[in-house]
Amino acid sequence: MIQNIKLKEKKDIARDTTAFYFEKPEGFEFRAGQFGDYTLIDPPETDDEGNTRGFSLITAPYEDKIGLASRMRDTAFKRVLKDLPLGTEVKLDAPYGDYTLHKTETTPAVFLIGGIGVTPVRSIVAQATHDKSPIKITLIHANRTPDDAPFMADFERLAEENPNFTFIPVATKSAPDDWAGERGHIDADMIRRHVDDLNKPIFYLSGPEGLVKAMRQLLVEIGANEDNIRTEEFTGY
Repeated sequence: MIQNIKLKEKKDIARDTTAFYFEKPEGFEFRAGQFGDYTLIDPPETDDEGNTRGFSLITAPYEDKIGLASRMRDTAFKRVLKDLPLGTEVKLDAPYGDYTLHKTETTPAVFLIGGIGVTPVRSIVAQATHDKSPIKITLIHANRTPDDAPFMADFERLAEENPNFTFIPVATKSAPDDWAGERGHIDADMIRRHVDDLNKPIFYLSGPEGLVKAMRQLLVEIGANEDNIRTEEFTGY
């Protein structure tokens, strides 16, 4: 479905990372974890990649708005997006994708995520919490520093509200002395500390292409079932 949606709010959610919230059209339905293609209408500048980009829907289906989040790189699209006045319309073509939570309630979900790849997970965890889903969800989310981590406050709040959700933030470069999360890169030991039985969960991977490939290889090496690995690669963000 293609329709125009109006920008309602902008919010910085991490270093050089902004969330954009739009009005939700009446009757618009999607599944948590899906994405949409956003098109700028008559932008003041453009480049070879055109005026359309795909972004995960960061808001959950039960929420009354539609959101996207992006690292604000220096491209024509993102310069225009950053400067859009509130009330501006963009075209949304959505929903697409099948990076969504499985339905078997006795099967745990483990998300191994890098950076801005966490955008679909915010929608999934928020909806699962709202639905009081019995699925056990673990999120291991790696960023260079805590300041680089999108939705940190959201995930901390959701972990308090949802007894079936465990949030493990990871700082790969640096963190303050009182940092309560993990330090270093996601490796076999870290995964084993937080996942009791590697054969039981569905593993969801998302982030830069290199991280997704490395995590898939690592999981297979440590004995996870390759059929239980689902991926979403973020390129060009």
